[in-house]
Amino acid sequence: MPRVWDVPVHDSTRVRDARVAAEGAAALAGLDRNRTAAAALVATELATNLLKHAKGGQLLIETVPPPVLPSGQEATSVVQIAAIDHGPGMADVPAALRDGFSTASTLGAGLGACRRIADDFDLHSVPGRGTVALARIGTTRAGGARTGGTRGLGHAATPAPAAAGARAGGVNIPFAGAEFSGDAWAWVRSGHRTTLMLADGLGHGPDAARASSAAVEALRRSGHLPPAEVLRYLDAELRPTRGAAVAVAQLDTETGRLTFSGIGNIGARLRTGEGWRPLLSRPGIVGAHRPTTIPEHHATWGADCLLVLHSDGLPSRWTPPTDACLASFDPAVIASVTVRDASSSARPVRDDTAVAVLSPVPPDGTP
Repeated sequence: MPRVWDVPVHDSTRVRDARVAAEGAAALAGLDRNRTAAAALVATELATNLLKHAKGGQLLIETVPPPVLPSGQEATSVVQIAAIDHGPGMADVPAALRDGFSTASTLGAGLGACRRIADDFDLHSVPGRGTVALARIGTTRAGGARTGGTRGLGHAATPAPAAAGARAGGVNIPFAGAEFSGDAWAWVRSGHRTTLMLADGLGHGPDAARASSAAVEALRRSGHLPPAEVLRYLDAELRPTRGAAVAVAQLDTETGRLTFSGIGNIGARLRTGEGWRPLLSRPGIVGAHRPTTIPEHHATWGADCLLVLHSDGLPSRWTPPTDACLASFDPAVIASVTVRDASSSARPVRDDTAVAVLSPVPPDGTP
C-alpha cells in the first residue's frame, strides 16, 4: 500500500522526524546503509532549510518509480523527498544552489549538499509564492553533474534512456496524516506505449489503500492494452476490493498520440499549444459500477504538452499553472507546485490527495 510520510516542519523537533521518515522509506526501497544515510541527510537538510528560510513547511517522503523508465527491465523504487513551503521564495535560484550562499547567516551548504548527494534534484521557487525542492535517492549513487539552467542540478553518470519521449512523477498526501494513502499513481512502459495511471480508492484509510494498490498491480499486467481495455481489466481485478476511481493516459510514441480514459472523479487537465483543457471521465467506480461504454479521448503529444491527473483531494476549481517554463521542471516538482498553489487554510482537505504529471523529456534528455 502507498506508505507516505507527511511531516509538517514548524519547529526543530520535526527535523528528527524527517530523518526517521527518510530512513523508513529507504528500508522500503531496499537501499543499502550508505544510500540510507544519504536519504536521511537530504531529509535533514531540507527540513532545516524549511525552518531557516520559510519559517516552516511540509516534507513529503515516499517511495516512487523513477521519473524515466528503463528500457527492457522493471524499474526499482527510489526514495523521493519533497520540501514544500509558502515562504518568501528565492530571487536567485542558481546562487542559492551554490555552496557558501546564505540569506540566514549560515554556512549555506544545505541545498548544495542535497544536490550533490541526490540522484535527482530539482528546485522551483518564485518570490512571494514559495519554494519546492525535490530530491530522489536510489540504490546506487550516480556520479557527475548535469545542469538544468535555473532549475537546479542533479547527478547521473549516464543519463537514463528517454522513456519514449515522456517522464512522469507525482506526490501523494494521506488524509489527516495517516500512514497510508487511499490514492496511488503508477506508470509502466510496454514497447512504444507508456501508460500513466492514477487511482483513488473509495473513501480513505486502509481499505481504500488496498483498492488503489490493487489497481497499481493490475496496471503492471495490462500496460500493453489501450486505456479503455486497461480499465475493463482493472474492473475485474478490483472486484474483491471496495473499488476506485481510475484514470489512464497512454502515450504512443510511434504515432505521437496521447489517449485518455477515466471512470470516476479523477481530474485531468492537458496543456497543449492552445492552452489547458479538461479530459473528462465517465461516472462510475472501477470494481463496482463500471459503465457499459468507456470512451477514449485523443490528443497529439508534443514538446509543449503537459498532463496533470489528480484525485478529488485537490479542489475541483484549482487553477492550472501559468508558468511557461514549468514543463521543463521535474514532473514531481510540477505536481508539488500544483498542490501547494491549490491549498489554503480556507479550503481544508477532506480526503487523500494525489497529483501525477506526464511531461516531455527535455531536449537534452535530462530525466
